[in-house]
This record gives sequence, structure tokens and C-alpha cells, in this order.
Amino acid sequence: MSHGHHLAELGGLPAFDFPARDDERALPEAGFVAWRVRADEHNTGETWSEAYARFTSAVDTRQVRALIVGVWEEAYELSSASVVSTLVAAAADFPLLRSLFLGDIESEESEISWIQQSDVTPLLQAFPALREFGVRGGSGLVLSPVRHARLRRLRVETGGLPRGVVRGIAASDLPALEVLDIWLGTSEYGADTEVEDLEPILSGARLPALRHLALCNSEIQDAVAVAVAEAPVVDRLETLDLSMGILTDEGAAALLAGRPLTHLNRLDLDHHYIGTELQERLRATLEPHGVEVTLAEGDIDEYDGTVYRYVAVAE
Repeated sequence: MSHGHHLAELGGLPAFDFPARDDERALPEAGFVAWRVRADEHNTGETWSEAYARFTSAVDTRQVRALIVGVWEEAYELSSASVVSTLVAAAADFPLLRSLFLGDIESEESEISWIQQSDVTPLLQAFPALREFGVRGGSGLVLSPVRHARLRRLRVETGGLPRGVVRGIAASDLPALEVLDIWLGTSEYGADTEVEDLEPILSGARLPALRHLALCNSEIQDAVAVAVAEAPVVDRLETLDLSMGILTDEGAAALLAGRPLTHLNRLDLDHHYIGTELQERLRATLEPHGVEVTLAEGDIDEYDGTVYRYVAVAE
């Protein structure tokens, strides 16, 4: 399965596609929407750089609060490096920018694990006032340790995340971060994170404001759940998301035996492989305390007596 949808909103603002060339419809006020700028190579032959140049000519970037980078030309072959450098160079032109997403690319444009990313650290360094940053695609992705005093939401969506990115996040100083979403993915598409890499995140020492933690879409979801079950950071979370991965009875049993989860507002275990008995125990333990538990099951394939389980988003 691939992640197949464009963002509908960013930073609380509705997403708006900056019109293609020759589209003369009226534009909304600059600060009222999340602007999506994308290449239109198949219809008009326009590159992302050309679309961006038209965007900056037509829209007062000084008022833009949310920016979505959509597909660039041949995103499955050409990395995001030039997009990153363009935005970094233009940082002074976006004084009110608070939300930025790089790689809002649906599966028909490029499968998530084909998206060629690059070093996105300079974006966080160039935009110290950002409140929200997200990126889709793990191939070539780099995120080095960084200090960012105002970032509240960080989202990394991949079908296979290099451990260097996890280590970079874990070593970053993010005192205001409230929401952290990481899609770890599978080794088939480059995931090589080990549970030990998550320890600085799970300790919570560098994340004093964290209230939502998502460690999702992992083929090592049981090992992640075992580590999370005893993690100090859990005590101050409001929501915990271990969805989209290969979570079985082993991980579920660890969650039930670990630190109490009854203080949570929500525990998201959708796309799981947990047996009926443990599903019932999770609900019986948590729902009477007002915890919303989501337990939609994942798909199972069986061939020649072998059972195959999958993460939700891979290729």
C-alpha cells in the first residue's frame, strides 16, 4: 500500500493549489490558505522552479503562513536538493511562514519510497519561526541534529526511513515540540532503525513539551512497542500511535504489562495483527478510563502455508 493522498490542510489552513500556467482564476488572500506549489510537467511542461517563480510573482510571500511543496519534475529520479536550496535562499521573503511540508506527492505521481529527498536540515535552520514541518519520502533523506526553539509539530512519512534521520531527530534540541510522527517503514525500502536508536526519544529528556508520539508503519513494531511500554516519555503523553505496522500479540502484551496507559486520550493501534483475546483485554483495560482505542486489523496473505504480514505504507 502507498500513501495516496495530497494534504487537505496544513497549519490549520485549507490547501490551495497554485494554478497551472494559463489558469486565470482568482487567487485567495496570501495568508488565508496553505499554498501548494507543484510541477505540471505532464500537462504544460512546467518545472517546479518555473511554477515557484510564477507563485512568488503573483502572491505576496510576506503574508504566506503555510507552504506545501508538491511534486517536482521526475521526483523519482531528481532529488529535492534544488527545492531546498531555493527555499533556504528565499527565507527572508517568508517572514510569517509557520508551516512547511516538503514532498506532498501522491502515489500516481511517485510512490512514497521512490521520492528522492535530500538534506532537509537547512530548512529548519533557515526558518527559526516554523511551528510545523513535515516531509514525505525516505530515499536520500537527511536530517542532522538541530536546535529549533519554536517547532511544535514534526512529521516524517516514509516507507523506509534511514536510521541516521531517527538519530538526528533523537539528538535534536526541540523544547517546544508537542507532536512527533515518524513512519519507520521496512528494510526492503531502506529502513534500518533499531530500537536503541529510539531511546533518546523515549526518554523524553530533549522533548519536555511532547504530548503526541507516533512511531508507525514499522516491521519491528513489536520491538518498538516493548520499548515504548517502559518509556518515561509515555507518562506525559496524551496520544500514543503505534499504528500501520506489524504489531502482534507480543507487542500488545508488552503494552498491557508496562507503564499504565490509562491517562491517554487515545491509543491508535490500527492496522495490527493482534489476536482477539488481547484486543479485548486492551479495550477492557483502557476504555473504562476514557481511552479511545482504535484497532482496525491489517491485511494478511497466506501462500503455501506461510503467513505474510505487511506495514500499511511501503512502496
